[in-house]
Amino acid sequence: MPRPIWSGSISFGLVNIPVRLHGATKSHRIAFHEYDEGSGQRIRLKRVTEASGREISWKKIVKGFEVAKGRHVVLSDEELAAAAPEKTRTIEIEQFVQLNEIDPVSWDQTYFVVPDGTAAARAYALFREALAKSGRVAIGRFVMRTKEYVVCLRPFEEVIALQTMFYPDEIRNPKDLGELPRKPALKANELALANRLIDGLSAPWDPSTLRDTYRDRVMKLVAKKAQGQEIITEQVAVAEEGHGEKPIVDLMAALKATLAANETGGAPTARRPARRARRGKAAGAKEPTPRTASPAGRRPPGRHAAGR
Repeated sequence: MPRPIWSGSISFGLVNIPVRLHGATKSHRIAFHEYDEGSGQRIRLKRVTEASGREISWKKIVKGFEVAKGRHVVLSDEELAAAAPEKTRTIEIEQFVQLNEIDPVSWDQTYFVVPDGTAAARAYALFREALAKSGRVAIGRFVMRTKEYVVCLRPFEEVIALQTMFYPDEIRNPKDLGELPRKPALKANELALANRLIDGLSAPWDPSTLRDTYRDRVMKLVAKKAQGQEIITEQVAVAEEGHGEKPIVDLMAALKATLAANETGGAPTARRPARRARRGKAAGAKEPTPRTASPAGRRPPGRHAAGR
């Protein structure tokens, strides 16, 4: 079991439940190193002053806040420590609300809360079951490291999930995006077709069907190149988003074509602009077969590596 990142207790009223906090997710995003294309040497980042370019050690680096263009104030570690929230070992529950009252835009990070010791197991199970029966979630606050978080506690399978949440002023107002289009008048038959399409594509939520296909493809490339194979790629011209005029879509025709394709199991026949065009080959051309390269001809990934 991974080590807990926080330990304390859930507190509401006179109830106090000792708990531990564990990370609920782990990222599988591909991380690339950077290399010099010519020598193959690893690229390292250094902290340097912008004027002299001289590298500065951690001991001489201080924190500052820019209050105006070209003007900043420096805050010492002691000053920041004095402003930090009081460190407590308690998740203070303030209220219970319906989960559907909280929009997912408020969610930040997810953690799992587990009982800390056998003595806490009964109170923990009772709290989790009470939440599940009530249909409500608990909203509270706690301090982790040097930051105070607003959190939501809710049942998740056999444990309690804790979601840290953004504060209201951290969520952008859609009105700030500029002039929004007026709400168009929609016809009843358009809505009926759209609802039929939604009903036809509705299914029970099954996250096991979702895979990071980009990661899978890149890892296959890495495995082949690690075995000494050279990957022959075709040059692809990608249409730039936002350039050129886009065709006006006949909404009713597109809905009907999509609905008909779903009902017959075929592909939609509605036309849509092509996003990729192969140079010198048809779009249905087969993928090239990798060929073996001599070890001397291999180079470490440079700035043109995938994911940059």
